[in-house]
Amino acid sequence: MLTSTLPIPESLRHRYLASGIVELYPPQAECIQTGMLEGKNLLVSIPTASGKTLIAEMAMHTHIAKKGKCLYIVPLKALASEKFDEFAGKGVRVGIATGDFDRRDDSLARNDIIVATSEKVDSLLRNRARWIHDISLLVVDEIHLIDSEKRGPTLEMVIAKLRYQNPSMQVIGLSATIGNPQLLAGWLGAELVTSTWRPVDLRQGVFWNDRIHFREGDRKIKQISKNYEDLNLCLDTIEEGGQCLVFVSSRRNAEAFAKRAAGAIKSGDPELKTCADRLSAGADTEMAKSLALCVSKGSAFHHAGLSREERGVVEEGFRKGLIKCISSTPTLAAGLNLPARRVIIRDYLRFAAGEGMQPIPVSEYHQMAGRAGRPRLDPYGEAILIAKDAGQVEELFEWYIDAPAEEVHSRIAEPTALYTHVLSLVASGFAGTRPELTAFMNRCFYVHEHHQGRLMQRAVDSALKFLVDAEMVLEIGEHIGATEFGSLVSRLYIDPRSAALIVSALREKTDYADIGLLQLICSTPDMPRLYVRNSDRPQLDRMMDEHEEELWLPVPQEEEEIEEYFRAIKTAMLLRDWSDELPDARICERYAVGPGDVYGMVESVNWLLHATAELSRLFAPAFHAQIREYEICMKNGIRRELLPLVKLRGIGRVRARRLFNNNLTSPDLVVAAGLESVTKILGRGIAEQIFAQLEGKKRGGGAKPEQSGSREQPSPDENNNDGQSTLSHFR
Repeated sequence: MLTSTLPIPESLRHRYLASGIVELYPPQAECIQTGMLEGKNLLVSIPTASGKTLIAEMAMHTHIAKKGKCLYIVPLKALASEKFDEFAGKGVRVGIATGDFDRRDDSLARNDIIVATSEKVDSLLRNRARWIHDISLLVVDEIHLIDSEKRGPTLEMVIAKLRYQNPSMQVIGLSATIGNPQLLAGWLGAELVTSTWRPVDLRQGVFWNDRIHFREGDRKIKQISKNYEDLNLCLDTIEEGGQCLVFVSSRRNAEAFAKRAAGAIKSGDPELKTCADRLSAGADTEMAKSLALCVSKGSAFHHAGLSREERGVVEEGFRKGLIKCISSTPTLAAGLNLPARRVIIRDYLRFAAGEGMQPIPVSEYHQMAGRAGRPRLDPYGEAILIAKDAGQVEELFEWYIDAPAEEVHSRIAEPTALYTHVLSLVASGFAGTRPELTAFMNRCFYVHEHHQGRLMQRAVDSALKFLVDAEMVLEIGEHIGATEFGSLVSRLYIDPRSAALIVSALREKTDYADIGLLQLICSTPDMPRLYVRNSDRPQLDRMMDEHEEELWLPVPQEEEEIEEYFRAIKTAMLLRDWSDELPDARICERYAVGPGDVYGMVESVNWLLHATAELSRLFAPAFHAQIREYEICMKNGIRRELLPLVKLRGIGRVRARRLFNNNLTSPDLVVAAGLESVTKILGRGIAEQIFAQLEGKKRGGGAKPEQSGSREQPSPDENNNDGQSTLSHFR
């Protein structure tokens, strides 16, 4: 199908032709022929790199031309940013929403396309964002994640709510890996478009004994390294002018491979030095220094422990072709679009707590293999598994290459998921009686899949009992409604179990303590926790002895609860160190984590501190001011003594500490010191900015407002441009 003949807005057609898109890929053409532009629901299950984003874009621009509004749901914040960049600048207004979970974000209404995570959309529905009713097209990227234990229930509920609110809304689901697409398409009332077509031929094989075994025949690989087969596979591709992605099972393995590859690649590209220098400028951990060294030679590693800035440098360097090889944990395959000529799936076993080493799912293999082959750059793509012995070659073909992706199933009936989603339905007005609640839950994928709602009804009744007992839902006859407490919990977007635990402790305590508050929050279901090693126990025991009177939760009596208790204590210790202004490198070294882990922990606890502050208004008003202050301390990573200074725009933890150490402990003292004195401490530009603020305040303006929760699109260097820290978000 020629682009010039497409019934899409003329401006979009011209953009496609100008960028060299003169003909649609076969799956894209099939979507048009199936009625996508006439408003039919579609489930599109086609390989990675087959043009799913273009399919969505054509549908969205068609809706916008008819005054419609489009919502594009993604699973990850990083993917939201990528899609925002792809859709922006094409003659339509694009917004992105991934931040605060207790706002309606009415300003998003002015956009034609809103890109958001499923969790953010769920929170917008709970907070009754008015513009949601105007959505005429819903696009769900990676819709197979409805099967995810963590994200699946929220995604399923969001789709059900949006279809209930907007009955005429078109739905397009996109995925590369669904084993039972007919079932999901039936729930969506969608036409199914499936294909195995790819723009770049994908060759899948198994490496053993210096040969890649393909179904079509074997290929011998030059033995450059005597000890490392994975490195030989990588160097073979680089010699041909290609790039490599190597997927391994752990961060440690990713870093180890990148170091080996760096020693073998030895690229002399001068642009790599620029990339490495950018990394070195903020490298205050050993991991960051290792990454900079690897990048300088054309290799890199990529995992969740890296800071956002570090990941950005690596991704940019790889897209430009400067970095020849990235070793990564599977998180990269599920998120960003970084194709390579050869993908090596070295580790197909992964540790699972309580189960030992387990094979990765087939769908995960397909996600990784799908990254092989760069359209318009590579003549082919290769996905290679590495066998441990000759007998495993055929096994790996059967287990992964020839195997279909797993079927997707509803996860909504899990009790822990139902607590939060039943509360949201009641608090948001979707259900005001038990029959209405039952009727709504019958719209879910679970009931469509199992053809009966009896099991769902029992699970809903159990969740409702918990919510009534927790005083979040009130039941009078058949009528149900959220209490003030329940409504607040739903709007705050926290697990009702977390809220119940927090409120129970707030009601009991008479003395406030920061570490007690942190321990409480780190014990909630919403908070990610660090793992505890045997070597951690002495330090944890000392900490508990020193703060025995300040801890809010006692050591549990049940043996199976002990480990989670200590994990919460260790996580609270890390966060206390952060708010106590311990240097990033010390935190990373002390807790064996990366800057990205610290960022994730701080982001999570910030939201829970905000929620706790709001709950304290109802249940512990005497603690509210202290919790609110500590929320600001944690957000900025400061002790309380710096609170007056961080209220100034451009002042974060590093600059505030410099001012404080020079006896400028408040805005008034900063003014009294004068511009020249402050310039010597912070530099001319920042000093002038501060004095302009303070002058504006005198004229009736204001200093930096205290913020609640993270913003929609946080600026990487907000509050500080020192460039000295990998955690510059919090400076």
